[in-house]
Amino acid sequence: MLLQKIKRLPLGYSQVIYQDKKYGVSLSEYNKGKSLKLYAKELGGNDFISLNYYITGDAELLKPCEMPEEKVIDFLNNYKIWETEQLK
Repeated sequence: MLLQKIKRLPLGYSQVIYQDKKYGVSLSEYNKGKSLKLYAKELGGNDFISLNYYITGDAELLKPCEMPEEKVIDFLNNYKIWETEQLK
């Protein structure tokens, strides 16, 4: 389920809304799609989200970078893509 939420974002740079704040998000793919790195920075603020996601033959592993897993999961469950917000 988390992988689907990560892959809703385009590779490269995009913008999202999270907790009523705008974030710039960079998503990179490595190892033929088996590793993903996401970094989101609050625009005009100090908050950030950073994670790696690994897909192995046995499991999918979420590895937050220097932050609680709960914060990363909340971000993935609640961000809204900025362009979608503009169309509403």
